[in-house]
Amino acid sequence: MNTLYPLIFKPALKDRIWGGTKLKTDFDKQGKCTTCGESWEISAVDGDISVVENGFLKNNNLQEIIEIYMGDLVGDKVYDTFGLEFPLLIKFIDANDDLSIQVHPNDKLAHERHNSFGKTEMWYVMDSKTGASLISGFNKQTSKDEYTKSVTYNTLKQLLNRTEVKHGDTFFIPSGRVHAIGAGIMLAEIQQTSDITYRIYDWDRVDSNGNARELHTDLAVDAIDYKYYNDIKTEYTDKLNAVVNLAKCNYFTTNKLHIDKQMHRDYVKLDSFVIYICCEGKFELEYADNLKIEVHKGQTVLLPAIYKSVNLIPFGKTELLEVYID
Repeated sequence: MNTLYPLIFKPALKDRIWGGTKLKTDFDKQGKCTTCGESWEISAVDGDISVVENGFLKNNNLQEIIEIYMGDLVGDKVYDTFGLEFPLLIKFIDANDDLSIQVHPNDKLAHERHNSFGKTEMWYVMDSKTGASLISGFNKQTSKDEYTKSVTYNTLKQLLNRTEVKHGDTFFIPSGRVHAIGAGIMLAEIQQTSDITYRIYDWDRVDSNGNARELHTDLAVDAIDYKYYNDIKTEYTDKLNAVVNLAKCNYFTTNKLHIDKQMHRDYVKLDSFVIYICCEGKFELEYADNLKIEVHKGQTVLLPAIYKSVNLIPFGKTELLEVYID
């Protein structure tokens, strides 16, 4: 069996009513879509399983590779828990217009209703227009009754917690929290492997045929967390050439690496794959007897779990996210 190596997958571009062109122009993503809202970088969602783009495993999909390499690819603990289903979905999102207000169910509800995982996710803002904002949660303690009335009378917007964003802002979005990405924001999204979304409100817009998108207001009622949270943005201090934690939960750990010189990463105690998402600049990933792979802005690479020691060699200042399951 040939030796595993860091894997880059073919991005799957998704046309979205709110999408734009930056995934093509800024990240050089190739695809047929015209309003490209999402680039699925690593996916195990049925019908959208990622296909390898580099090396001898080119054109094999992620599930096929896990079936062959098992714990060597994803980590023994991850394989024992998830089997052939890769547990994370990695995306870039270009919001040229406001996304719908939505919520995702937790694991229990998603399993009961859809035989699926729930969706806890996080956002890292890569770029934003001046004044761009997003929605996370409610702006006050809210009840189920108050929420349902706001949907009935089209006053939901008045209950939502909206905040302006800038480059580097990070938001953790647990399942159950209502949320929406606003126009003018480009971000990286890390989430559980799930495509279950309950759309609550879509700004009264219609498609080119005059049709409104389907809403899931009844399904959403029991999925929503109605509490008020005043700490919706992750507070952290950006440090050069240091590991800065942005999120740590049962589903993933995400660190920010802002580097301008070589950084050594030791994963001896980690029983998991590692994902690098390049948000700015470019770097070389050095692994296994000085073998190297170059990764540039807008690319995502999956480091197999068998590699316990790597070097990250930046070309000037480079910003990347490091993701794994701890």
